[in-house]
Amino acid sequence: MRYAICFTPPMADPLSATAASWLGRNVYSGEPAELPSVAGLSAADVAYHTAVPRRFGFHAVMMSPFRLHPDMTEPKLLKALMHFAGAQTPFEIDRLEVARIGRCFGLMPQVPSTAMHLLAANVIQEFDAFRAPLSEDEIERSDPDRLTAPQFSNLHRWGDPHVMDEYRFHMMLTGPLAPDAMRRLEAPLRDLFEPCLSKPLSIGSLALFVEQETGAPMRVHSQHPLGKISTNTRAERAKRAAADPSLAPQGAVRPLPLIVAALMAQR
Repeated sequence: MRYAICFTPPMADPLSATAASWLGRNVYSGEPAELPSVAGLSAADVAYHTAVPRRFGFHAVMMSPFRLHPDMTEPKLLKALMHFAGAQTPFEIDRLEVARIGRCFGLMPQVPSTAMHLLAANVIQEFDAFRAPLSEDEIERSDPDRLTAPQFSNLHRWGDPHVMDEYRFHMMLTGPLAPDAMRRLEAPLRDLFEPCLSKPLSIGSLALFVEQETGAPMRVHSQHPLGKISTNTRAERAKRAAADPSLAPQGAVRPLPLIVAALMAQR
C-alpha cells in the first residue's frame, strides 16, 4: 500500500462534482461518475484523454505516493497528520484557471500562492520520516537523467523531484496530449470548469490518499481540517449568528440595532 498527502476540495464542493464528472470517477467513493456532455467531444474522447488523472484522482499533491517506513504504522501517520493539520491556518488561493502544464491540461493559480508553497514544504519536512527510502526501480522510473540538478537532489533527499523550490500547485485534468488534441480540448475544458473558478479556492483541509496496490486507483482515505476544529466551529457559528441573530446562543449580546429597537418599543 502507498499513501499520499494532497489537497482536494470537499466532497460537496461544485469543483469536486465537476472534476468527478470530467474524470469519470469520484475520488471520495472511488465509484465511476457519469461523463459530462461536452460539445465537440465524445464520451470515448473524454475517457481516453483523462485515463491518467482518473487513476490518481482529482487532487493537488503535496507529498507524492510513498510506502510507509518499516518503523511507522498507519495509525501513527493518521495521528501525526491530524495534529499537523490542526496547527495550520486555513487560507485561500485567489483564483484558479485552466492552464497548459507541459503537454497536459490542469488547474493552476493565476498567481503563485506563497501560502500553498510553504504548506507543501512543511508537509514534506514533517512527514519525511514516515516515508520508506526509494528503491532503485523507483528511482529509475523517475527518469533521473532528464532531471535538473535541483530536481535530482530533491529525488534523493525527499523522494520526489518536484518539491521545495521545484513545487508548483496544480490539479491535473488530462494526460499527455498530442497538439491537435490540445487544441480541441482547451475551449471545452474552460467552458466546463470556469463556472467553478469564479471564487477563491479555500484551502481548509489536507487529504490522505491511499493506493491499495500498485496501479490501483487512488482515493481519499480521510480528510483533516486545517486549524483547531473548535476554533473553526466557533467562527462558523459566529458567522451564522451575524447573518441571523435568532441563531445567537442564549445570553449572547444582541446586535445594537435590535437593542435600540427594543428600547423604542417600550416608550
